[in-house]
Amino acid sequence: MPDIYEKINELYDRRREIELGGGDERIEKQHEKGKLTARERIELLVDPGSFVELNPFIQHRSTDFGLENQKGPGDGVVTGYGKVNGRPIYLFSQDFTVFGGALGEMHAKKIANVMDLAAKNGAPFVGLNDSGGARIQEGVVSLDGYGHIFYRNSIYSGVIPQISVIMGPCAGGAVYSPAITDFVFMVEKTSQMFITGPKVIETVTGEKISAEDLGGAIVHNTISGNAHFHGQSEEETLEQVRLLLSYLPQNYEEKPPRLEADDKDDYRPDLTDTIPFDAVRPYDVRKVIEQVVDADSFLEIQKDFAKNIVIGLARIKGEVVGLVCNQPKVMAGGLDIDSSDKASRFIRFCDSFNIPIITFEDVTGFFPGIKQEHGGIIRHGAKILYAYSEATVPKLTVILRKAYGGAYVALNSKSIGADLVFAWPNAEIAVMGPQGAANIIFAKEIQNSDNPEQTRQQKIDEYREKFANPYVAASQGMVDDVIDPRETRIKLIQSLDMLRTKKEDRPGKKHGNIPL
Repeated sequence: MPDIYEKINELYDRRREIELGGGDERIEKQHEKGKLTARERIELLVDPGSFVELNPFIQHRSTDFGLENQKGPGDGVVTGYGKVNGRPIYLFSQDFTVFGGALGEMHAKKIANVMDLAAKNGAPFVGLNDSGGARIQEGVVSLDGYGHIFYRNSIYSGVIPQISVIMGPCAGGAVYSPAITDFVFMVEKTSQMFITGPKVIETVTGEKISAEDLGGAIVHNTISGNAHFHGQSEEETLEQVRLLLSYLPQNYEEKPPRLEADDKDDYRPDLTDTIPFDAVRPYDVRKVIEQVVDADSFLEIQKDFAKNIVIGLARIKGEVVGLVCNQPKVMAGGLDIDSSDKASRFIRFCDSFNIPIITFEDVTGFFPGIKQEHGGIIRHGAKILYAYSEATVPKLTVILRKAYGGAYVALNSKSIGADLVFAWPNAEIAVMGPQGAANIIFAKEIQNSDNPEQTRQQKIDEYREKFANPYVAASQGMVDDVIDPRETRIKLIQSLDMLRTKKEDRPGKKHGNIPL
């Protein structure tokens, strides 16, 4: 009769077999593609020695199409929990060496189980995706498995932060889970996302395109906006995930982690030289951000998509904030369809997880054009209005230069719920720019004048003097204070401190209907 030690040895033998995944040959092929294994990725993501695996002995139970003769250790996915920066996270990591990481019934069950644990324990959830898609041999139960994951992505949205890391192919229904999560990371040249692959597209439409050009990291970070970050290697990408997590609370009931505040002087004399006084000259708003936030704390999100707006997380005196900033060096900082979507989603994320929102405003308006109008700029622009109005976190606005028309209202004005609005003394707050306004208001005067150009310029100057300044808005309470640019950081620190205990409710309802 075998003794306990034989049983223990058998246990370890079984574990070793599971840890080998698809075996040495397939692991070698994974490395040849420049990709790490599922377990190597986990080791890079979590703190050393902190990972605890769950359900390692789960196997598929399909007997069709030859699967009865294939074991599939762990059913192609590693699940469990660990710590990042000393704080718990839950995760899955698909194993491409086992069934190509394809999702089957038990594979999905493992992921759903660990998602439920993440929600119950109020900790972020990270998915490392490397999969050939649904396991065709298992038929409809694999599709049902995706449904269970999508459902959890949806109902846990806004409950715990959810992060997807695309580290290989991600096709068909598999892409919808990452799309629901809060942030998507991709690895250049080795990860792709698409609904239909290049071969299907060529068959149906006749268009020829490579997998990388169709759905690679650069495409989704620059053109589609489906991804938020990209790295040149898996190591770099996973380090980015660790960095992002350092800014986020564990769940919706917590506030983001605060760091020790530096004791440097908060007065910023260089800010007066950062923005050109001439309202039409471009500049990089990132230079303003660098002057205002804690040194090296700005983590830009979707850096290469919709560049006319800059969003990201940063710290001010150790406290995490979300930044939404017009970028005057791209499209004069005007808002278009993509930038509206980009800003709105980020605002809603910050509100979900108790991150104060600071808006740096320098906007000419919503971008004009037939393409924008026919593309639905009304609907997309309305998302910004909705997102700011809905948000109950501390909301601060600093008008740096221009704030014209509907875009002024949309970008966290007092009328849609801003707690405090500050303006620099050179700010222009008006229905439209002086030139356009003068041409409309004084059209007949200009036309009937002996010297139309001189009259036009006089009327432009007259309008500018009357409206293109912050004091009219300040006199009506639409601007709380006109501030010295050099004191911007000081004012924001004071405001964040004052708003730390802010509580605000909205009317009871099931949920609103954002104009998607």
